[in-house]
Amino acid sequence: MNPQQPAPAPPARTSPSSLILTFYGAYGRAFPGSTVPIAALIRLLGAVGVDAPSVRSAVSRLKRGGLLTAERPGSKAAGYAPSEAGRELLEDGDRRVYARPVPSGSWLLAVFSVPESERGRRHILRSRLVRLGFGNAAPGIWIGPSHLEEETRHSLGRLGLTPYVDLFTGTHVGFEPTAEAVARWWDLDALAAMHRSFLEVHEPVLRAWRKRRGTPAEEAYRDYLPALDAWRRLPYADPGLPASLLPEDWPGERSAEVFFALHERLREPGRAFAQGFAAAAGTAPAGSFGGAGTA
Repeated sequence: MNPQQPAPAPPARTSPSSLILTFYGAYGRAFPGSTVPIAALIRLLGAVGVDAPSVRSAVSRLKRGGLLTAERPGSKAAGYAPSEAGRELLEDGDRRVYARPVPSGSWLLAVFSVPESERGRRHILRSRLVRLGFGNAAPGIWIGPSHLEEETRHSLGRLGLTPYVDLFTGTHVGFEPTAEAVARWWDLDALAAMHRSFLEVHEPVLRAWRKRRGTPAEEAYRDYLPALDAWRRLPYADPGLPASLLPEDWPGERSAEVFFALHERLREPGRAFAQGFAAAAGTAPAGSFGGAGTA
């Protein structure tokens, strides 16, 4: 591992705030105005084991963090919708969380230089590249698979960071073998541990569902939302490196297969459950739920 390259965050136990964002990404934006009444949110998070005080505290934190706003449409009870920053976060997630990129073998290089007088921007820029899944090749030089180009342009442009960055695409031609360079640019041990942590929890869930014929809506929702919440961090930490450059026992492909199998089996029944709870609260939208992803 390159000592300049921050290790991915270790797999963490989920939090109410994270589950709320995951819910909005999967189902919440299909409510009218993307506004979910607090009573419905408490019921929907309660279905995955989060108690009402924890939901209220998490909503308050997300409001203070600028990701949710309080709304009171018409005479209806107060609810919460993603802020502009929250919507951008969820839309970014839509592009990354459900993608299964096919690496081309070419690379995207981000070379940046930030004046010392603006070192705060240097930290923001470095943090954003890490979040996008770049590895660190050398000080001020970051590398990722070339399929990250569009997302990188979009993200850096939105943050006003493009004046400090040059982007290049190309191939690695030496002198170190590319697989060895990849192991230096990314902390592969940490990434593999994240994949194995996901598999340890969610692969048994998939095996259990494969033994069943029906897909009850409530049980589907209870299994899908935590799986999505756990999965959505992985495509950011692991940007989809070429399999030929990874260790033979790399668990990333298996973890993707498990997530997408759960997604295909459980998402729509989970949508029906969310819609039913919204109807019970008198808030069901006229259209369908759950067209979009999460951050």
